[in-house]
Amino acid sequence: MIANGISLSITHQRAAPVLLTRWLPAVLIAVAFLRLVVWLRAPLAESLSEAEADTRIARTQILAFVIASVFIGWTIALDWSSNGVSRDHVVVAVAATMLSCLLCLMQAPKVAGMVATSVVVPFFIYCLTLGSLSAIVIAANIALVAGVVVKVLGGSHRMFVDLIRSQQALSEERHQASRLSDENQLLAHTDPLTGLPNRRHFFARLDACLRKREAETQAQFCVGVLDLDRFKPINDTFGHAVGDKLLGEIGRRLSAYAADDLLIARLGGDEFGVLIDGGGESACRRVQALREAVCAPVTIQDAVLRVGCSVGLASYPDAGRSAHALFDRSDYALYHAKSHERGQCVIFSREHEALIRDEHRLETALRHADLDGELSLVFQPIYEARGIGMTGVEALARWQSPILGQVAPDRLIAMAERLGMINQITRILFAKALAELPRLPDGIGMNFNLSVHDIASPETVHDLIGMIGESGIDPRRLTFEITETALMSDCAAARATLGRLRKLGARVALDDFGTGYSNLGMLHQIPLDVLKVDRSLAAEMTTPSGRAMIAAIRSLAQSLSLECVIEGVENDAQLAEVSLLGCRYAQGYLLGRPMPMGTLLRAVREDRRHAQPESAAA
Repeated sequence: MIANGISLSITHQRAAPVLLTRWLPAVLIAVAFLRLVVWLRAPLAESLSEAEADTRIARTQILAFVIASVFIGWTIALDWSSNGVSRDHVVVAVAATMLSCLLCLMQAPKVAGMVATSVVVPFFIYCLTLGSLSAIVIAANIALVAGVVVKVLGGSHRMFVDLIRSQQALSEERHQASRLSDENQLLAHTDPLTGLPNRRHFFARLDACLRKREAETQAQFCVGVLDLDRFKPINDTFGHAVGDKLLGEIGRRLSAYAADDLLIARLGGDEFGVLIDGGGESACRRVQALREAVCAPVTIQDAVLRVGCSVGLASYPDAGRSAHALFDRSDYALYHAKSHERGQCVIFSREHEALIRDEHRLETALRHADLDGELSLVFQPIYEARGIGMTGVEALARWQSPILGQVAPDRLIAMAERLGMINQITRILFAKALAELPRLPDGIGMNFNLSVHDIASPETVHDLIGMIGESGIDPRRLTFEITETALMSDCAAARATLGRLRKLGARVALDDFGTGYSNLGMLHQIPLDVLKVDRSLAAEMTTPSGRAMIAAIRSLAQSLSLECVIEGVENDAQLAEVSLLGCRYAQGYLLGRPMPMGTLLRAVREDRRHAQPESAAA
């Protein structure tokens, strides 16, 4: 518009008034120049909001109509006042200016259409008033071209809009897919019960942490395993629904402590994992806050529940440089805490490393052992407290390994249970016990221990019953001892198994009574014949509180028609208390240590020899 305005002013300099060739075009050219400056200084599209963009488009539409109308009015006035001296130039200027402006406005077709209308209509009317056929044809031609250009611009703009909308739709679909992917990723790495990260997320973070440490800082961090104490009795007593609510509440408490340098995840069941930046001592201090949060009471359905927790920690790089090594060592530290320091935080140490190596040696030896040849039995006598006569023996396992030497029975049983070999070992030992039982005098029975895994295995119980039938031994001479742990693990299975054994004629004894979780309701549900009082209570029997405890247990046994055996009798004072409290049977080192069958038989003969002169004297 600036260029065509200058050129028209020059060509009509002598044919038109000065107002139309100098002053008016100067104003119009100045306005066009100012609009040019405004456009050059316009902000980037990214900095504009939709409302601001709409305002600018509306302003442009108004200005385009006004400026185009003024320019075409000036052009018509210039041609009219000059009597058509340079009409060809006017036509070219009108057509060129209009078409170039329309092309510049191709992204705003409404504005382009308004500009075309504001130019073509006045110019066509002007040509009609001239009465010249050529002028009318030229004006019509310009109008036709303008119409075609506007239509093409409209189609181009619709294609442009469709392209933008398709891009927006594609972008929205991608955003939606990305959001769904993020949600799925979150769900895949979140525990639904507690809202904490799950096991998959925990090990992914552990692997990422190890890669970063190995590649960069080598800074210390700790892997921890947190396990709830006393959760299973609550779950069994109140039901799984209450147990889930308890876990959910504990998860919410723990999540309050999560931070960039402290990850807390639920690994499964009542076990949680932690990743903590820093060394073992600082990590243990931070874990203390977690323990306090877990141990605070929780009220669910009017019941106030309390659990504890034990924690095992392993520090990188001291305890290991792989995820497997660190987690295994933290798990071993947890096992040590639950076995020896329940409710505390234990950091994996060199001593634990030595214990692990020892455990590996034990595992290897047991896996490759000739069990039938290496396993044996010793027998500890059970006496009638007042008459000091032997009434039974307890068969106890012994393992003489050619690699490790004599292995403690508790370590043998624990490792056999961990390796799934306990049922096999039970069958071997029971066969040996049945082979030795006929050597005992008729009045002496034999006690045999069953583990929790034996109680839970119908196949093992079936085999034991079959072995009794094949041996021809009177089942009434057999007493099977079980622990309170076996009862708590699966009360229904224990009741069914023990019922089969008692139906056969064998008796059932509850071992180590007084230190576990047994309750009166369970004692009524389980078919029992004997209560064996734990040796820890016998040690306190000479004190008033210990004497009261034993008396209470003896009264309980009498009310349930159960025999009562006091274990761990190691001195004459304890044996005297057993008699004074009315407990009929006793067992302990004072009366006889575990011994081979040959030694036991000599002790039986010796006891009977001493008993005969006393009977004669009486």
